[in-house]
Amino acid sequence: MTDNDHFEEENENESFAELFNQSQNKQSRWLDPGQKVAGRVLKVTAEWLFLDIGQKGEGVVDRKEFLDLDGNVTVKEGDTIAAYFLSSSHGEMRFTTRIGGGASGSSQLEEAWRAGVPVEGLVEKEIKGGYEVKLGGTARAFCPYSQIAMRRVENPESLIGARLTFQISDYGEKGRNIVVSRRALLEEEQRLLKDEAQAGIREGMTVAGKVTSLQDFGAFVDIGGLEGLIPISEIGWTRIKDVKDVLTVGQQLQVVIKTIDREKDRISLSLKDTLADPWEQVAEMYPEGSFHTGKVARLDSFGAFVTLASGVDGLVHISKMGAGKRINHPRDVLKEEETVEVKVESVDLANRRLSLALAGPARVAEEEEATMAEFRKQAEEAPKGIGTLGELMMARAKRNNR
Repeated sequence: MTDNDHFEEENENESFAELFNQSQNKQSRWLDPGQKVAGRVLKVTAEWLFLDIGQKGEGVVDRKEFLDLDGNVTVKEGDTIAAYFLSSSHGEMRFTTRIGGGASGSSQLEEAWRAGVPVEGLVEKEIKGGYEVKLGGTARAFCPYSQIAMRRVENPESLIGARLTFQISDYGEKGRNIVVSRRALLEEEQRLLKDEAQAGIREGMTVAGKVTSLQDFGAFVDIGGLEGLIPISEIGWTRIKDVKDVLTVGQQLQVVIKTIDREKDRISLSLKDTLADPWEQVAEMYPEGSFHTGKVARLDSFGAFVTLASGVDGLVHISKMGAGKRINHPRDVLKEEETVEVKVESVDLANRRLSLALAGPARVAEEEEATMAEFRKQAEEAPKGIGTLGELMMARAKRNNR
């Protein structure tokens, strides 16, 4: 990888145009050491690149930072580059793209430490507690295991020979005792990406995401550098018992941002809101008095929930079971996953409720048989002369109509 390739990789997420505009808008402000700006290359000489960074005076960058392996300059006049401000002297502003790589040597390391400018280093070997890193020239630095990455590296030896970017966290004994951290740069990059991502989202937006973790209470989804949670109730219109039955880690999704709590750093998402609402057609598909076939989804003490379609459940109240007999629990009549025929008795769209009654020839026959058995029992127990069975039934009907 050439110096310029490395530079482009570090800055791929940042717009040169935005940096240049920021520089132009800050002409009257002094630059702080380590501040990142965009500059337009005015001239390339044997030693320096001269830059226009929107300030009085010109900026300069060591030409060696832009040489490829064959010694050719990789930028030309008119190009826009990003660079870090180091210092100013006699109206000349000194910049760098990074320090410690290639032929730039180790003379600028202390300056990089004071200005907070990243340095390039080669991970040479593992030593006690971390790695030995070569920073240009002959300078050596120590990087603790905890500072080489955001998380623990499973195979520490895999990083040996890697050329990485670090921040100097400690510079002592005139460069004989240098400690570096890669994690600090990664955390800062992550924070900037997170801030940028948060600035670009709002409640109600539909965004692309990838499932990162499945829990009993829902699924965590990465939505471009930010992590949000889809609660189990927001995964679908149907009742979901296990998130793993619906989603998998790595699955790509379209989700709606429900709420953003920036203080608590929480984002709530919904997959359900991207799906068609089945209740929009309930009145048309399940009018009162219509008969349908459904599956018993679950049993509760007060009745049975029957699924008529995905996301559409109705309730058969316990009082409408038992064929006229009093029962203690719906399980005395039905069992989960059983297919039943039901009649729609009422539709409440506002509250998303369907009241159902068991139907079908078998149910009707059971109710009729129970009714006849009750009257026969009353006839047998009634005193003689009270009347025929038909008269008993007529009398019962009159009482019910009062």
